[in-house]
Amino acid sequence: MNILVVGAGPAGLYFAYLAKRAHPHWQIRVVEQNPADATFGFGVVFSDKALEFLRADDPTTYELITPQMETWHDLTVVHRGKPVVIDGIGFAAIGRLHLLRLLRQQLATVGITPQFEHPLASAAELDGYDLVVAADGANSGVRRTADFGTRITHCTNKFAWYGTRRRYETLTQTFIANEHGSFNAHHYRHAPDMSTFVAECDAATWERAGFARMGERETIEYLERVFAAPLAGERLVSNKSIWRNFPNVRNARWSAGDRVLIGDALRTAHFSIGSGTRLAMEDAIALVKVLREHAEVREALAAFEAARRPIVEKLVAAADASGAWYDGFPEHMNLSPRDFAWSYIQRSGRVDPQRLARTSPRFART
Repeated sequence: MNILVVGAGPAGLYFAYLAKRAHPHWQIRVVEQNPADATFGFGVVFSDKALEFLRADDPTTYELITPQMETWHDLTVVHRGKPVVIDGIGFAAIGRLHLLRLLRQQLATVGITPQFEHPLASAAELDGYDLVVAADGANSGVRRTADFGTRITHCTNKFAWYGTRRRYETLTQTFIANEHGSFNAHHYRHAPDMSTFVAECDAATWERAGFARMGERETIEYLERVFAAPLAGERLVSNKSIWRNFPNVRNARWSAGDRVLIGDALRTAHFSIGSGTRLAMEDAIALVKVLREHAEVREALAAFEAARRPIVEKLVAAADASGAWYDGFPEHMNLSPRDFAWSYIQRSGRVDPQRLARTSPRFART
């Protein structure tokens, strides 16, 4: 089989590695429009037991990545300056660039080197392959070459992705109000000496604060004043850190002819549930599995969607509920710190009081 993979993020790299490992005779080409080490943001976070889903089918990758991840077992919500610890809510994180380099290392073991700085000049470049895997992100170019029934909406909140040298012991959500409105920061360490720091505010607060008229330095200085307590004297570090609205990408059809979507090209999941990268890698696993089970490509792609869509839609529904809670978080700012934490932890609809009593007994008892 002759396969073109467009995009060298986690979805594309991992699919190419798994497919070539399973079928050494397949011809697999990976192209990426950006330079090799160009990446936005800082860390990626995985909920629950990090890459546990890899252990059975891909112990080599599991053992390569997991020892290099930062892990913790509690979550902290800070409201009105008071930290509320929710025990038993585990996460793991790793630098996005570090993860990509590890996945490229795995890809090299099966003899594939991605072609970087190779944007698609036209849709004709997709012709002549048995399968085209669109792993080129939320703004997928491949997705625009066929009718997938794409719909994109946006969350109303503004967010910007920064880093800081401040080390955080848990994933922490810090909520702060000032004269302009309400702010939130998602912050967690993704390396021993580096943390991710995502600043967020509602649209009205963004307007009142005057961010539309600020340059990069002014924006950072403003946010460093707002989040002076959690930053504790450290500075924010920018990496293409611009204000954005989170895009909710949905597709009525996951494939069109010989083209299939995976990762963020297929669907996005709000970053607040820490499942985007995991979903992308699980897409790769599922797609390789159906290609092994079905000799005809279009049958395999139909089987991929049939098997995976119910799983994805359940998780995406939770992500949408979480994103909606963040869009409306200023409405909850009048709650006490403990009640606010209760509202936060139940935002996705996946955690009810009974489940919380099992997973977070110390928090549930207080």
